[in-house]
Amino acid sequence: MKTVTICGSMKFEKEMQRIAFLLETKHDLNVLQCVYNTDNIEISETERGFLENAHFRKIELSDAVYIVDIQGYIGNQVSKEIEFAKSKGKEVILHSEFGIE
Repeated sequence: MKTVTICGSMKFEKEMQRIAFLLETKHDLNVLQCVYNTDNIEISETERGFLENAHFRKIELSDAVYIVDIQGYIGNQVSKEIEFAKSKGKEVILHSEFGIE
């Protein structure tokens, strides 16, 4: 079983949750997800930094990153995550090429 960290724009939050479920139930992948702020709690820059550091640590622990690139969209932060993953020798899997609807 491969471990992947799911990466994508928070504008695709609901889609990423659904995709993570499908990856684990239909594709035998262990998914490390980002933290979803479903209650829209205001956070400080320090707290935002904690979340970013935790996400990069998840990438370090993973075999690959799974990039949710709906309609080809990859934002600045996800671009940084891809570059970080590549620098660590991680596989980059694009949702647009993986075949989940």
